[in-house]
Amino acid sequence: MIAAADFNITKIERSKLNDINLENIPFGKYMTDYMLEADYEDGEWKNVEIKPYQPLLMAPSLAAIHYGQAIFEGVKAYKNDAGEPYIFRPLDNFKRFNASAERMQMPTVPEEIFMEGMKQLVKLDANWIPEKVDHSLYIRPFMFSTDETIGVKPSDKYKFMIILSPTGPYYATPMRIYVEEQYVRAVPGGIGFAKAAGNYGGAMYATAQAKLKGYDQVLWTDAYEHKYVQECGTMNVIFIIGNTAITPDLESGTILKGVTRDSVITILKEMGLTVEERALNIDEVIEAHKAGTLKEVFGTGTAATISLIKELRYKDYVMEFDTATLQVAPKVKETLNNIRYGKVADTHGWMVKL
Repeated sequence: MIAAADFNITKIERSKLNDINLENIPFGKYMTDYMLEADYEDGEWKNVEIKPYQPLLMAPSLAAIHYGQAIFEGVKAYKNDAGEPYIFRPLDNFKRFNASAERMQMPTVPEEIFMEGMKQLVKLDANWIPEKVDHSLYIRPFMFSTDETIGVKPSDKYKFMIILSPTGPYYATPMRIYVEEQYVRAVPGGIGFAKAAGNYGGAMYATAQAKLKGYDQVLWTDAYEHKYVQECGTMNVIFIIGNTAITPDLESGTILKGVTRDSVITILKEMGLTVEERALNIDEVIEAHKAGTLKEVFGTGTAATISLIKELRYKDYVMEFDTATLQVAPKVKETLNNIRYGKVADTHGWMVKL
């Protein structure tokens, strides 16, 4: 077993942060000074190190490029008013990462490497955490197959890494969403629940078509009837109908078990709303809109956090929402922010202090 004390750490001489302004920083554009890297070979994890962020040298025959064994996670670190760094629910991401690994026939990563490596890495790059509302340090753990041979089989070698990126809001303005009914993100029995790279690559064409129509993202529907809503391209989705919050359930294995989604469900219940995790037909959504009971629709995700939706279109039917008058989503976002930035007590144990 590899202990955190065994990590080799190579220090930098000068931080890149001296040359970067973190004001209004875009999502995912800049990487911090350090990265974590570990190799899986001969049935064990080895060569765990934290070193200066740098390019990788890869063979053209690298298995991940050809056969898609690649998974990732999204986590965020914040600073409270005292400047102390915390990570939001990393253990949940660790568990989901290994669930993805098992589905993709990849080795699981030990908690000593994933969790302790993440903590040490964020500590080293703590100065990169923006101290501004709606800003954070995005943490990207990922793993890919590294056999250097052509052939359709699980790789014998893998590389696990964590990189960091200071970020502002992923979606700075309310979104327009197009309900997709031709293309499919996932099917029962597939890998929709896994945070696999291919899920995102396969979604890009449909998203591009929606953008040509003037929309920001798609809301996926089920693969069989194209009637039951699933999730948006980068986030889970929640509908407020009357005093009930409805979000698609996880039973079919076609949507991601969002950490932010789970947090929001907890907060919604504390706010006094009834929460239903169940199959939701788009016809029910439209009927609620026509009846005036569909109050809000919003997205939840690590990158997206809480994203307001100002328009939802299904076929030729357009549902518009006045985001200036919304009550639930802004309250949820405020509550989450207060917890993340240490303005209120973390009664759920979500924040992990470094």
